[in-house]
Amino acid sequence: MEPKSPDELWSAIHAERAALAEDLVGLTGEQWAEPSLCGQWSVEEVVAHLTAAASIGRIRWLRSVLGARFDFALHNQRRLEEHRGANPAETLQRFRAVAGSTRAPSKHTAAWLGEVVVHGQDIRRPLGMPSTPSVDAVTAVARFFAARDFAVPSRKAAQGLRLVATDGPFASGSGPVVSGTTLALTMAMAGRGTCCDDLTGEGVPTLRARCSAG
Repeated sequence: MEPKSPDELWSAIHAERAALAEDLVGLTGEQWAEPSLCGQWSVEEVVAHLTAAASIGRIRWLRSVLGARFDFALHNQRRLEEHRGANPAETLQRFRAVAGSTRAPSKHTAAWLGEVVVHGQDIRRPLGMPSTPSVDAVTAVARFFAARDFAVPSRKAAQGLRLVATDGPFASGSGPVVSGTTLALTMAMAGRGTCCDDLTGEGVPTLRARCSAG
């Protein structure tokens, strides 16, 4: 599988946003308030964060980060609140409105695909939703995560380990083996320790410990 072009990556981003929006239709108020896998954010807050990420370009992003004095948690919280609706229905409507956006703070398009892939699972797993992104899309994210630290210390998490996907072509690194689906490997590199339960191999304890430390 060859690396994806920027146009192919944007097409995958748009597809994953649309699929997530469809999954969110009909959620109850309790489900919208359910804690996600992403820190202290609820399902609704993660959706608002995804809307914010699709609505901000480089200059505005820099101004926001400077305004937060490089406190990225504060920056994210401010932008989340800006794009959160008065109720979950409005929050979903706002997310749908930017599903086809190609606006982003940088040209690291695989990272923005990772944003919707990872946060989509942050939402779906606690809600018991079976939907998963395509292996093709997740492979692009896995390769990016293994190659560099960007929004998450994914390269550091994978360092000294041999990651091998059981459902696709992704493989990276050398050392104790960690194997599982491309999605489980990607989520673990993103620091979601609970996804280590879906992995096997002698390197799993090391990866799990790095998730906990992060």
